[in-house]
Amino acid sequence: MIESIFNSTASVTELSLSHALLTFAVSILLGGVISWTYMKTQTAYSPSFTLTMMVLPTIVAIIILMIGSNIARAFSLAGAFSIIRFRSAPGDSKDISYVLFSMAAGLGCGVGAYGYAILFTVCLCVLMLVLKAFKFGSHKDGMKTLKITIPESLGYEEAFDEIFRKFGIDYELKKVRTTELGSLYEVVYAVKLKPNTSQKELLDAVRTRNGNLDITLTMNPALQEY
Repeated sequence: MIESIFNSTASVTELSLSHALLTFAVSILLGGVISWTYMKTQTAYSPSFTLTMMVLPTIVAIIILMIGSNIARAFSLAGAFSIIRFRSAPGDSKDISYVLFSMAAGLGCGVGAYGYAILFTVCLCVLMLVLKAFKFGSHKDGMKTLKITIPESLGYEEAFDEIFRKFGIDYELKKVRTTELGSLYEVVYAVKLKPNTSQKELLDAVRTRNGNLDITLTMNPALQEY
């Protein structure tokens, strides 16, 4: 009885209405579970991306149903998708993993392996929630990006070393560029703040040194900024 749930129905060549409706219902259910898990494990997320997680398994399942075992359909579908251009901005690695997760669930439903699709979806969702609960891979100290604008008369190599040592901050100079036709410099530091570090006191000390020019402290920096 249990084994029959996990048996694939991919050998069925004729597409029936009942099979299509079952595939549609299961894929929608799995998409909802994946989308809910994504929202619970992300601090900030895009509503459009959660919608994508909801419908992607169904889309993949429908594609697999339409192709079936027909090789000609598979090649024609590949040609049709090759002319599509996606304009969305690339997300982080976690978003990409959720996209692959949704596609795998849709593939499982498309080939008729509903039991395995449900099983692996539940297992992966539980795994994502557990990793989120234990904060796996997160830094104990907050890694941030500090952008400081300084006048050209101030040497950027050691301009803020004294301030960083005073607050016990680990830092690394990542980028330097000129602005305002070379009259100003913009220096970018990767800084690791301790939990008890007062960000306001740090910024006050920095703006005293740089003549009250622009300062930006980014809470969740992207590596591409460096």
